[in-house]
Amino acid sequence: MTTVSSAGTLPGLVVAGFGRHCLVETPDGQRLICHPRGKKSQAVVGDRVLWLPSQDEGTIEKVEKRSNLFYRQDDMRTKSFAANLDQVLILIAAEPEFSESQLTRALIAAEAERITPIIALNKSDLTEPFGRAWAKLAPYRAMGYQVVPLAIKPKIAGPAANEAQMAQLQALLHGKKTLVLGPSGAGKSSLTNLLVPDAQVLTAEISQALNSGKHTTTSTTLYWIDAARTSALIDSPGFQDFGLHHIAPRHLANYMPDLKAHAQDCKFYNCTHLHEPGCGVISEVESSASPSKISASRYRLYSELFAELSQSRY
Repeated sequence: MTTVSSAGTLPGLVVAGFGRHCLVETPDGQRLICHPRGKKSQAVVGDRVLWLPSQDEGTIEKVEKRSNLFYRQDDMRTKSFAANLDQVLILIAAEPEFSESQLTRALIAAEAERITPIIALNKSDLTEPFGRAWAKLAPYRAMGYQVVPLAIKPKIAGPAANEAQMAQLQALLHGKKTLVLGPSGAGKSSLTNLLVPDAQVLTAEISQALNSGKHTTTSTTLYWIDAARTSALIDSPGFQDFGLHHIAPRHLANYMPDLKAHAQDCKFYNCTHLHEPGCGVISEVESSASPSKISASRYRLYSELFAELSQSRY
């Protein structure tokens, strides 16, 4: 059994949430519903908390200091995904064609919190669409991002190729807390069910516990991949928009490795990399001596994001 602290509180890990309630797991694997102390819930999946027992439920008394918090923010609200992550697996698909803007935004959010991103490209069994998508990801591989191929529900590729891909992915997930992030339809639920065979049963149990029997998908859910509870997969709902209003425009280039590599060559310390003379970024983009290390699409995305984030502050 867990030892009660001097204040009467117990340690726990938030593994699911819905509304103001969350499911907390104790060090010995028990799970129970906990409510926040006060009107607003501050705990998110992945948080280490101290909670106080109250009959068969509990009250969260304190959220322990986080190492990071992965979230997005737009004009209206902030959406927190999970805390204390080792890495973010950004799952995109070869078909339908993925949005480079969404991918870039998720990468910037991860860089801002110093969380390692991994890009997984699903539907490697669709030869032509996959080839186009893989080529589109060339700048990201050049930046040093890990990009892995997947065929979560293969239609063509043989089992040997699929097994090798899954083995590579499982090696990357081993011993880590990984948030799976991606747009709707990329295959997140299928990947979770593949890696965690009991995921659907667990989700149903959590929904029942948090919603008194109503089947409602929780916002984010943590699943243990291994019996030792050292490798965690955190499933999140799909999204269509990914706001970055918590990022200051002047910091944007620092979270884009291809731009950051050349920003140090700028003449002015407060260069926006949009129009200033002596800008290392613009010089690289316009370079004709060799293929630019900053692709035209990446620089266009930077320019659009800079304008968007500048406008959101007024």
